[in-house]
Amino acid sequence: MPRSVNAVASRKRRKKILDAAKGFFGARRNVYTAAKNTLEKGMGYAYRDRRAKKRAYRRLWIARINAAVRTFGMSYSRFMHLISNNDISLNRKVLADLALNHPDTFAAVVKSLS
Repeated sequence: MPRSVNAVASRKRRKKILDAAKGFFGARRNVYTAAKNTLEKGMGYAYRDRRAKKRAYRRLWIARINAAVRTFGMSYSRFMHLISNNDISLNRKVLADLALNHPDTFAAVVKSLS
C-alpha cells in the first residue's frame, strides 16, 4: 500500500507562508525557507513593537505635559501629584491632548490646582 503524505495539508501550510511573504524582496518572497525565516523574524518584531508603541506614546504624553506645565512654573511631577491629590481623573493621554490642542482648557485645569 502506498504511503499517504497528505500533500493537501503541506501545500496549504507552505502557501500560507508564501502568501504572507508577498511584497518581500527577492528570494524572501518565493523561496519557502527564506520566506519562513523572514516572516518569523518580522512577526517577532511586530509582537515586540506592539508593546514598545505603548511605552513610546506614554513618553510622548509625559514630554508634552511637562512642556505645557513648565509655562506655568510647575514641574511635571508636581503637576501629576496635584492632579492625583485633587481627584481629577484625566489620564496622561487626555492631558497631553488638552495641552497641545486646547491650551485654554489645559490652563483652566492647571489654575484649578492652585
